[in-house]
Amino acid sequence: MAEEILDISDDTFEEEVMKSELPVLVDFWAVWCAPCQMIVPTLKHLAQNYKEKLRVFKINIDENMKISAKFGVRSIPTLLLFKGGELIETIVGAHPQNKIIDVISKHL
Repeated sequence: MAEEILDISDDTFEEEVMKSELPVLVDFWAVWCAPCQMIVPTLKHLAQNYKEKLRVFKINIDENMKISAKFGVRSIPTLLLFKGGELIETIVGAHPQNKIIDVISKHL
């Protein structure tokens, strides 16, 4: 993934996401998930083109079950958008880039 998309874990989630001054998009994914790979170009686009307005992270659900369970992630990919430490949008599934951007951009 792009350098702008950083890995987070159960241990770093609170600091990186909940305390961020910028809105944060978190991609819950797994290595074996083909639809997760399908949205990588969209995540790269968001990380590169919205870097002044949005932070983009990914969290591997197989390695970080605590946060996945806390937010009820049952299907992947799941994108959660946080603003001011609050969950404000949930996108489940591999949607087209324009749909993901439409959902997220209204909060930026």
